[in-house]
Amino acid sequence: MLSLPRRGRSLAAALVAVTAASLLGTAPAQAAASALPTGFATVMNAASGRCLDAKAAATANGTAVQQYACNGTNAQRWSFTATDSGYVRINNANDTGQVVDVADVSTADNAQVHLWSYGGGANQQWLPVADGGGAYHFVNRNSGKCLDDPGASTADSVQFVQYTCNGTAAQRFQVVPVDQSTAAPDLGPNVVVFDPSMSSSTIQSRLNSIFQQQETNQFGSQRYAVLFKPGSYDADVNVGFYTQVLGLGLSPDAVTVNGAVHAEADWFQGNATQNFWRGAENLSVNPAGGSDRWAVSQAAPYRRMHLRGGLALDDGGWSSGGLLADSKIDGQVNSGSQQQWLTRNSQLGNWTGSNWNMVFTGSTGVPSTTFPSPPYTTVAQSPVTREKPFLYVDGNGAYQVFVPSVRSNSTGTSWAGGSPSGSSLALDTFYVVKPGATAAQINSALSAGKNLLFTPGVYHLDQTLQVNRADTVVLGLGLATLVPDNGVTAMKVADVDGVKIAGLLFDAGTTNSPSLLEVGPSGSTASHAADPTSLHDVYFRVGGAGVGKATTSLVVNSDNVIGDHMWIWRADHGSGVGWTSNTADTGLIVNGDDVTMYGLFVEHFQKYQTIWNGNGGRTYFFQNEMPYDPPSQSAWMNGSTQGYAAYKVASGVTSHQAYGLGSYCYFNVNPSVVAAHAIEAPNTSGVRFTSMVTVSLGGTGTISHVVNNTGGPSNSGTNVANLTSYP
Repeated sequence: MLSLPRRGRSLAAALVAVTAASLLGTAPAQAAASALPTGFATVMNAASGRCLDAKAAATANGTAVQQYACNGTNAQRWSFTATDSGYVRINNANDTGQVVDVADVSTADNAQVHLWSYGGGANQQWLPVADGGGAYHFVNRNSGKCLDDPGASTADSVQFVQYTCNGTAAQRFQVVPVDQSTAAPDLGPNVVVFDPSMSSSTIQSRLNSIFQQQETNQFGSQRYAVLFKPGSYDADVNVGFYTQVLGLGLSPDAVTVNGAVHAEADWFQGNATQNFWRGAENLSVNPAGGSDRWAVSQAAPYRRMHLRGGLALDDGGWSSGGLLADSKIDGQVNSGSQQQWLTRNSQLGNWTGSNWNMVFTGSTGVPSTTFPSPPYTTVAQSPVTREKPFLYVDGNGAYQVFVPSVRSNSTGTSWAGGSPSGSSLALDTFYVVKPGATAAQINSALSAGKNLLFTPGVYHLDQTLQVNRADTVVLGLGLATLVPDNGVTAMKVADVDGVKIAGLLFDAGTTNSPSLLEVGPSGSTASHAADPTSLHDVYFRVGGAGVGKATTSLVVNSDNVIGDHMWIWRADHGSGVGWTSNTADTGLIVNGDDVTMYGLFVEHFQKYQTIWNGNGGRTYFFQNEMPYDPPSQSAWMNGSTQGYAAYKVASGVTSHQAYGLGSYCYFNVNPSVVAAHAIEAPNTSGVRFTSMVTVSLGGTGTISHVVNNTGGPSNSGTNVANLTSYP
């Protein structure tokens, strides 16, 4: 957004913070977060993604003020002129003497809004109540009612009305300055920033070139972040490998894409089981034809999205995802061939489809618990969450990072009220890490008290990154990738409060590392219940892009850590893959107490996939594939036990809960290999499992039991085994 000097701001902008705090429960700091632009702006409704529009570009008294697909014409350009006491008149660019007016000076609900010559009437004046991030409610001075999209319609040509203020998206409007040409900060060579003043053809050409490069680039080194400033766009955004597409608003409704934001599997004949490492975040979409597609598997979140239509999660072939989080889908979600899926803190129109393991937590519009037929597991509330930090542009055009607050026992999205709870960090508090930066330079910035913003790239580290300051934010854009060299651990976090790590891929180097990420040193005991450390969209890879070796990928020693979507993967395909090549014992070890994991994917490790030693642990959705490649049973023995469990709770643990666990085998090198059990746990009432499934994929190999010696088998005779609860 255009940065304006203080003397250029309107009286209305100066007064809005004073008056807005008393309306709709808006906090003063929130109300003051943004100011109305002094020049022309578009006004975009949050429920529809459509713009405030003078019908047929007319200027006569009585012209309907309607919503219509944003098109950048003067009929959709408005300015704000102060009257008094914080109120403004809203003038149309075609004739600035014509203002937004409530017909017949009515005070009734559903009274229509039109253009009329300004005469100073109270029905022609509106109080802008800031929701933050450039979004407002407009309260009529005469009636005290809000400008409203009737019925939250998404259709063109619907005339706006006034209605009793209720804080819904139908009454929320993103005010977007026409001129957003202010240069973005230097975010490295592979961050692409779009603003609404750019032509659709220019934007589409750039999107197409990125996708063409990345569509099949599964193990390449190219990384991209595609950022959309607040406003409306006509675009087909096809998301390929190592591409993160995200909006720069404080709410998803600040950016509307008319067309599609989608992931397809055309490159693999409809098979989406390798559609990894991509993301769509913080956008609203008006999908062409009423629906969109997000056909993905691991490490491909659909996060903080508002889709005004339906969503398909496959492309006609196999699929093995995935995560839908902090999102609103107005229509139906169809999971299709998805083998498993986690939906967390989302609002859906409804859900259809099932396969082996579908988990819903803290969400509405989702199925009730009926595992195993169909295999739905529904948990009404998410016990403790923090949403992923994200980059956004404030009302002055400055880039900031928003850090959402911790929520307890939550249901639904964090942004339903327009502006989420949390705090903002100015970009100058970050060291912006660009390709070529060294580990020494990064550590120097950390020592100086800086947060880190990794721009897209692959970063080789010859020393461990040391995150020692409480509340440090480490945020990656475009799947920024950290590769430890010479056997070092890529990153270690001290046992401090509130560190946030998000959007990073840890890729093992050719020399074995004892671990890739450690959260807290061994023996950590401090409580962080009030301000937990959290990991969001953090991925680990051993092999695939080349030979990689790491004994353990992630070690969590601190208490109260939140894991919010992680894929921990010993590669089963790609380069440098083999039983003696990409060696890796264990994906995850949890030593801390009261650790909570949502969306935990751990695959193909050569011993235990996950070991849980801490008390009070909770897991909501676990997906696992055992190693494909044990050459023989004798090569894969845990003492006298056949194979290693996917999920082991240590014998001394007295309290643990896990919901929706799936473990699959596909011993394609030697189909005679057997895993004795998928889950090992102490048989005590405090350690409880709900909704478990084991699968022998194609009958290739055997899992004898689901938990300890209960349930199963899964083998060539019976591929799928379900267990509702244990003990």
